[in-house]
Amino acid sequence: MIKLALKPVFSAWLMTLLMACSPLKVLNAFNPGDTFNRTSDLAYGPDPRNKLDIYTPKDAAPDAPVVVFFYGGSWISGSRGDYAFVGEALASRGIVAVLADYRLYPQVHYQELLRDSAQAVGWTHAHIRQFGGDPAKLYVMGHSAGAYNAAMLALDPQWLAAAGTTPSIIKGWIGLAGPYDFLPIEDPEVMPVFYFPNSPPDSQPINHVSAASPPALLIASVEDTEVNPQRNTGGMASRLRAQGVSVREVYFSRTSHRTLVGALARPLRSLAPVLEEVAAFIHAQDQAQVSSVSVSH
Repeated sequence: MIKLALKPVFSAWLMTLLMACSPLKVLNAFNPGDTFNRTSDLAYGPDPRNKLDIYTPKDAAPDAPVVVFFYGGSWISGSRGDYAFVGEALASRGIVAVLADYRLYPQVHYQELLRDSAQAVGWTHAHIRQFGGDPAKLYVMGHSAGAYNAAMLALDPQWLAAAGTTPSIIKGWIGLAGPYDFLPIEDPEVMPVFYFPNSPPDSQPINHVSAASPPALLIASVEDTEVNPQRNTGGMASRLRAQGVSVREVYFSRTSHRTLVGALARPLRSLAPVLEEVAAFIHAQDQAQVSSVSVSH
C-alpha cells in the first residue's frame, strides 16, 4: 500500500524535475543497465549521422523480434543517445531495439531523411542476426516526426526500394503521436523541410495506405496540442481499416505529446501502459494478426 501511495508523489516530483532540467537526460539517468547489452556507433551509411545503436536483451530468446526506432524533433533536432530509455524499455520485454540517427534539416529535406531511415532499416534486416534478432520479425516504430518516418517506410514502397528491399520485410509498424496528414503545414520550423507551400501530396503517409500495408499500432494522447490526434491517428486508423488492414488504435488521457514517449521510461510508466501496448502488439504478430479495434484509456 505504501509503494502504491508513493507512486503519484514520485511521478509529480519527477514531472517537476523534467520541466526544470533536460527531460531526456533525466529519464536516462533512471535507466538500469542490467536488462540489455548495447552495441554503439554502428555505421549504416556514409554520413556522420548514419549511425545506430543496438540494445540486445540479456538472456534474449533465440530469434527475438526487432524494432527500429526513430525519434522526433520536427526533423530539425534529435539524437539516438537521448532515447536510451526506449532501447532499455524494449529490451526489457525481450525485443532487440535499434535506435538510428538520420540527417536533419537544414542539411537535408524530407526525401533524404527518409532515404537515411530506409537505409537504417535495410542495414538492420541484413545484419541483425549477429545481435540476436530475427529479420523475419522486423518492426518500425517512431514518436512524432519519427513516427512519420516509420509510417512512410511501411506505406510507401519507394523508400525501401531505394535501399534495395521492400516494405514486405516490415511485419508491423508502431506510431506514437505521429503526423500522417498535416498539409497545409502551420509550424514555421517544419515548412522548409517539406518545401511548403509546394509540399507534394505524396509526402503524406495517409496517401500511401493500401491493402498491402502492414498491420499498425497507433497510439496518441487525447489532449495532444502539437499533433492533432483525431486528424492524424484517427484519420490514419480509418484509412487503414477501409483497406482491410489490421490496426489497433489507442488513446491515453494522462499523457501529452511529449510524455507519451516518456511513458516508456521506468519512472513514467504509471502514466500510461505504452510499453505494454507495444510489447503486446509485437508479440501478437507471432501468433496471429491483431484484431481491428479502437481503445481509449
